[in-house]
Amino acid sequence: MLRSLFICVVVLSAVIGPVRARAADIGVITGSDKGTYYQFGLNLQALGKPNGVTVTVHNSKGSVENIYAVYQRPGVQVGIVQSDVLAFVAKVQSDPTLQRIAKKIKMVFPLYNEEIHLLARGGIASFDDLANKRVAIGREGSGTYLTTRLLFKVSEVAPREMVPIDTDEALGELKAGRIDAMFFVAGYPVRLLNEGVAAGDDLRLVPITNKDIAEFYPRAAIPAKTYAWQPEAVDTVAVKAVLVSFDYRRNDCEAVGTFAQLVSGNLDWLKKNGHQKWKAVDLDVPLKGWEQYDCVRKYLKATARAVSPKKSSEVNPVMDAIREMLRE
Repeated sequence: MLRSLFICVVVLSAVIGPVRARAADIGVITGSDKGTYYQFGLNLQALGKPNGVTVTVHNSKGSVENIYAVYQRPGVQVGIVQSDVLAFVAKVQSDPTLQRIAKKIKMVFPLYNEEIHLLARGGIASFDDLANKRVAIGREGSGTYLTTRLLFKVSEVAPREMVPIDTDEALGELKAGRIDAMFFVAGYPVRLLNEGVAAGDDLRLVPITNKDIAEFYPRAAIPAKTYAWQPEAVDTVAVKAVLVSFDYRRNDCEAVGTFAQLVSGNLDWLKKNGHQKWKAVDLDVPLKGWEQYDCVRKYLKATARAVSPKKSSEVNPVMDAIREMLRE
């Protein structure tokens, strides 16, 4: 189902090439305007303005749309996506258009870990308690949607119904008691949960400590008081957010390279003035299976930070989980 969804989106534009922009302009596609991706985009826009770089920030439905956008959408050269979505795209080998996109999507920078927020009503104390419950899993095509499907797959926990609605709608449904829980994959603090939830709503963040999930996703924690209504730290798992581009040539190669140079040279400014997740960003962390865009390396004047091919003794659990899904 996930593969079919993505293929249907990208095949429609298979014959249209990427649109070029002026080197001084850059378009970044992010996510919901109440999510961390969008806040990162606004921070990049604020950085660009005094440095003569016009950064246009686009919101979106999530990672799948963002991969498509950097491939084809006019004026969008970079986007933020989840690492497990990148892995999913890379493993789909049955469609030539998708193969081409997978080969041409390039990493600009790794960013930060995105914590998986599981928000639920009373009576749900763990991920396993979602069995036979009605759960919002994110809009179809979003990174939250794909990640949540993978969580249920690897854990073998079976909700009664997986409801594919966006996070704003899901929060309303949760408050109204029409669903039991919702997922939101985003780096804390999330604006939606800061502004849309109060102590009187009787909602809680639920730990994700299922041992099968922990074998596939790195452990993480949402610190106490991240949200005013959250008194204690909550154990969870995370995925990596990644800034990506398409393998452009000519003008857009220059635009992406100079933009990357601007970000790299001003990371301290972003950590001081931007969303608090910038403090967790390490631009040099290797991402298994992904090579940094050569247009970026050229402008950073750095040696290639390509990741060596996986050795037989290495394990990439997210890739393994996706491989199992694709076998069905």
